[in-house]
Amino acid sequence: MTLIETYLAKLQANLTTGKAKELTHRMALQHLLETLLFDCQVVHEATRIACGAPDFEIIKGEEPIGHIEAKDIGEDLVKLAESEQLKRYRDSLSNLILTDYLEFRWFTEGELRTELTVKLANFDKNNNRLIPIENADLTPLMELFRTSRVATLRDSEQLAKKMARIARLICHVIEESYQHELREKNKGLLQAQLETFREVLLDNLTASEFADMYAQTICYGLFAAKCSTESTQTFNRMTAGFFVPKTNPFLRNLFNQIAGSELDDRLVWAVEHLIAVLNRIDITAILEDFSKRTGRNDPIVHFYETFLREYNPALREVRGVYYTPESVVNYIVRSLDLILKKQFQLKEGLADNTRLDSGVHKVQILDPATGTGTFLYAVIMKIFERFAKVKGAWSSYVSEHLLPRVYGFELLMAPYTVAHMKLGLLLKEYGYDFQSNERLRLFLTNTLDEPHGDQKTLMAQWLANEAAAANAIKQDAPVMVILGNPPYSGHSANFGEWITQLLKGVLTGFSQETAVANYFQVDGKPLGERNPKWLNDDYVKFIRFAHWRIVRTGYGVLGFITNHGYLDNPTFRGMRQALMQDFNEIYLLDLHGNSKKRERTPEGNPDVNVFDIQQGVSIGIFIKHKKEYQRPAKVFHADLWGNRAAKDTYLNAHDISSTQWTELKPTAPFYMFVPQNIDLKQEYEAGWKITEMMPINSVGIVTARDKLAVQNTPDAMMQIIREFATLETEKARQRFDLGKDARDWKVNTAQKDIIDSGLNRELVQPILYRPFDKRYTYYTGNSRGFICRPRSEVMRHMLIGDNLGLITIRRSRSSDSYCTFFVTDLLVSGSTAISSLDINYLFPLYLYSTKEKGLFPAFKTESDSQRKPNFNPDFITHIERNLKLEFIDEGRGDLNKTVSAEDVFFYMYAVFHSPTYRERYAGFLKIDFPRLPLTSNRELFSQLVQLGNELAQIHLMQAALDGDNGYPIDGDNMVDKIVYKDGQVFINAKQYFDGISEDVWHFYIGGYQVCQKWLKDCKGHRLNFDEINHYLYILAAIKRTIALMAEIDAILSFPVE
Repeated sequence: MTLIETYLAKLQANLTTGKAKELTHRMALQHLLETLLFDCQVVHEATRIACGAPDFEIIKGEEPIGHIEAKDIGEDLVKLAESEQLKRYRDSLSNLILTDYLEFRWFTEGELRTELTVKLANFDKNNNRLIPIENADLTPLMELFRTSRVATLRDSEQLAKKMARIARLICHVIEESYQHELREKNKGLLQAQLETFREVLLDNLTASEFADMYAQTICYGLFAAKCSTESTQTFNRMTAGFFVPKTNPFLRNLFNQIAGSELDDRLVWAVEHLIAVLNRIDITAILEDFSKRTGRNDPIVHFYETFLREYNPALREVRGVYYTPESVVNYIVRSLDLILKKQFQLKEGLADNTRLDSGVHKVQILDPATGTGTFLYAVIMKIFERFAKVKGAWSSYVSEHLLPRVYGFELLMAPYTVAHMKLGLLLKEYGYDFQSNERLRLFLTNTLDEPHGDQKTLMAQWLANEAAAANAIKQDAPVMVILGNPPYSGHSANFGEWITQLLKGVLTGFSQETAVANYFQVDGKPLGERNPKWLNDDYVKFIRFAHWRIVRTGYGVLGFITNHGYLDNPTFRGMRQALMQDFNEIYLLDLHGNSKKRERTPEGNPDVNVFDIQQGVSIGIFIKHKKEYQRPAKVFHADLWGNRAAKDTYLNAHDISSTQWTELKPTAPFYMFVPQNIDLKQEYEAGWKITEMMPINSVGIVTARDKLAVQNTPDAMMQIIREFATLETEKARQRFDLGKDARDWKVNTAQKDIIDSGLNRELVQPILYRPFDKRYTYYTGNSRGFICRPRSEVMRHMLIGDNLGLITIRRSRSSDSYCTFFVTDLLVSGSTAISSLDINYLFPLYLYSTKEKGLFPAFKTESDSQRKPNFNPDFITHIERNLKLEFIDEGRGDLNKTVSAEDVFFYMYAVFHSPTYRERYAGFLKIDFPRLPLTSNRELFSQLVQLGNELAQIHLMQAALDGDNGYPIDGDNMVDKIVYKDGQVFINAKQYFDGISEDVWHFYIGGYQVCQKWLKDCKGHRLNFDEINHYLYILAAIKRTIALMAEIDAILSFPVE
C-alpha cells in the first residue's frame, strides 16, 4: 500500500468503530506528516492547543516553519476559514494548512493558494465511508509547505502590521492560558504575574488588559533586542534577552522572565513564530527607514501608531494616545528654552548644566506622559544644537549633564519601549555610546499614582524599582521644566485615590505640605456643579500633577498641549483660579479645530485640528518664579485659526516671544481664559439669571437607549413595550441591539420596571424629541428603570396639568450663532431636544401640587390639583416694582393693573429671540445659563408679550398658519436624496417642496438646521399625508419666526431700560 492508501485505511478503520471524533484521527495525521515532512519535527501538544495554539507546529532545526489546524472529517473548510479562530491564525501565521484530514488547504500570508488545494478522498456521510480520489498526491503541496519561508521585510510599516497581528495572537493565547489556569483552580504563573502588576502598577488592571500588556512586552522586547543584534549573532528565544538594550534595565529583566527560558510553555509556539519573522527582516533597511524624519512623519512614531491601529484601535481611544505634530512640539520646546534664558537668566536654556547647592542639576526636565518620546526627542535635538561646534564635548555632556536630568514617565508598554528605542537611536546617531551602567531615565509607571512600598516577588521588585525611581523624581527631584501631551479621555482611565484627592486639594503622603489648590472650589466655596465629570478628564489630572510638582519645586515652567475645554467651560472655573493663584504668568495659544463645535475661522472657513481628533486643543505655558511676582497671574491669550498646513507653518516659525498675545483680565465668577467683552459684562449681569428666576429646573429625560425608548406613535411604543417585556433578557438585548449594560441602565431592570407598571397605556407620553418633532415614550417616572433618568421631580409638572416650559442650555459648545431657546408643553429629551451636542434643560412655568399620592394622580386634568408659578419671590417683587403692576398667578394680566406669569414667560421668550440680544451677549450666553434684562417700559413690555405669545404658539404648533409653500408633484413620497436648490428642496429625483427661501432653509434652532434635519430623519421613509402637511407647517413656522424676530429687534434696544 502507498503512504496515502495506508493513511486513508487508518481513517476508515477509525470511522468504522462508530465512535470516531476529531481527535481520533490525530495520530494517523501525525504519522503522515512526519513521513512527508521528513526533515522536520511535528509538534502536537494538548496543553498548547487548549490555550489557543494550532494542532500542529512544524519545526525545522530550531525554526518554526509552519502550522497545521485539523478539523473533523466532513467539516466545511470554506466556512471554517472565515471563523474567528482561523481569521486569527491567517492574520498572524505566514504558513498555515487547514485540513479535515481529507482535504488540505494551504494559506500563505493569510491568502488561500487555491490552485494547490489537495483532496485525498470524498466522505459519504450517510454510510460513514471514504471514497478515495484516484492519483491524489499530497507530496508536492507538502514540499512547498516545507520549503516556504517568511518573506524578508524591509519596510517598517509592513513590519508594524505583521507584529501587530502576531501580538493579537499572543494576547489571545495569554487570555486563554489565564482562563485555563482559573478553570484548573491552580494558581499559575500568569495569575501571579497579574497580581504583581495590579499591586505595583495598575490596581484596576483586568485580565484582558494584562494579556495585552504581556503581549506587547514580548513583541516590543523582542523587536528592541533584534534592533541591537549584529547580523553575525544568533537571535533566538534563549539569546534574545541578552540583546535587549541595557539602556532599558526594566525591560531587560522583565523580558528575560516572561519571554526567555522561563516562558510559559503554552506561549512558546507563538513567540517562536514572531522570532522567525524577526529573523527574516532586513534590520539595516528598517533602521534606515527610522532615520528618515520628514515633517509630521516621524517613522518610529508612525511605526508605533501603525502597530496600535492594527493591534487594538480601542486602546488608543481609551488611553487617549495620539501622536503630537512636530510643529506643536517645536513651538513648545523653543518657547520653554527661551523662557529659561530670558526669564530665569539661564543662558544655555534647556542645555543649562547649572547645579544647585545640593549638587543636583537645576534644570530638571520631565515629560509625565512620554508616549513614544516625541517631546524628549525634541528636547535632546534642541540641546544638541548647542554642540554644533563642540561635538567633541557631547559624550561627556550626555553622561554628566543630560542623562541625569531628563526624565519620562509612561504607563503603556509599547510606547514606553518605543521611546527607549527612539531616544537611544537618536543619541547613537549623535555619536553617543552608552556605558554599561547607564540608562535612559524613562520609567514604566503611572504618573498619577502615589509611591509604593517594598515588594516581595522578583517581578514585583523590578516593577517597584521603576516605580521607586519615578517616585523619587515625583517627590524629591526639583523638577523645573514639565512638558508634554497628556492623554485626552473624558471618561478617565485613571482613578487613583492620590490624584483624585489632589484635584480636591487633599495631598496624601506629603505631610510637610498642607495648602494645596482645589480645582473643585472657586472663591473658597464648592463649585456646586451637578455633574463636574469633566474635571476628571485625564488631561486635567496631568495638569494638576504638573501644577503640584512645579509648586513643590518653588519655581519652573510648564508647557502642555491639551484639550482646550478648560479655557472657557464653567466647570473649570476653580481650576482656572487655582492656576492663576500659583503661577505668575500664563500663556494660552488656542489652536481650535473643534469639529464638535463646528468651529470656523473668522473668515467663515472650516477650522481644522492639528490632531486627527474632534476635540479642539490649545497650548498652555505656565510660568512660576521663585520670588513673589504678581499674583494672581497675568494671563495672555492668542488664537490660531486655519487649515492644518497653515497652523503647522505658523507654529514652526513662531514661539512665545513672537506670538501676538492679548492680555486677559479673568474675573469672578468664571475666571475665563478666553477674551470677553468686559464693557458689556456689567450690563449683561444686571439681568436675572434664569436659574435664579425659575429655581425648579432640570436636564431633560435621559433614556440611555433612545432607539428602544422613543417611538413615532403611541401604538409603536406599546408594541415595543410588550415585546421587550416578554423576551428573555439576552434575547431582548440582541433583538433591540442594546449593547452592554451601563451603570444606570440595565436590560433586566428596564424590563422589570415595565412589568411592575402593568404595561399601562396611560404611561405612553408625548415627548419633544427635537424642534417640531413630537414622539412618544413609556414613562414610569422610576429612575434606572425603562428610562435611565426620568427627572420626575421636574417632569411631573409637565404631566399633571397644562403647562409651558422653556428649553435652553447652560453652555454652548458650538461656534455657531447662539440660538438655543425653544418652548414646549411636553416632556423633553435631555440629549436631543434642541441640541445633540449640549445638555438640554427644562424650566417649567408652573409647579403642581396634588392631594393624591403618586407621580400621575390625574393625567392632564387639573381637578384636585393646585399650581403656582415657578418664579423666585424676589423676581416677582422686581417685576412688580419695575412695571408698577400687580403680579397674578393665573391667566393673562391686563398690563394696566396686572401682569401674569404667562405674560412674563412670553416677554422672556420674545427677548430671547432678539437677534441683537443673541449677538450682543454671545460671549456670555455660550458659557452659562442666559440672563433676562427687564424693562420698566410698560408699552414695550406689552408689545414683547404679544410677540412672544405668537412665537410660542407657533413653536407649540398651536397657531393657524397660512404658508405659501407647495408640494406640487405626485409620486411615491419616498425621502431619498435631499437637495436644496433655487428655493426648492427635492426629497427624491421627482418630488419637492417649493417656495423656500435661503433664510428659511438655513434657519437653526439650537443645534439643528430645522428644515433639513426633519427631512434627514425621514430618509428611507415614505411621507404620509399628515407628514407632508406637518413639514409644510414647519416651513411656514420658520418663515413667520424669522419675521417675528425682526419685529422684536425693531422695538427692542440695548441696554434694555
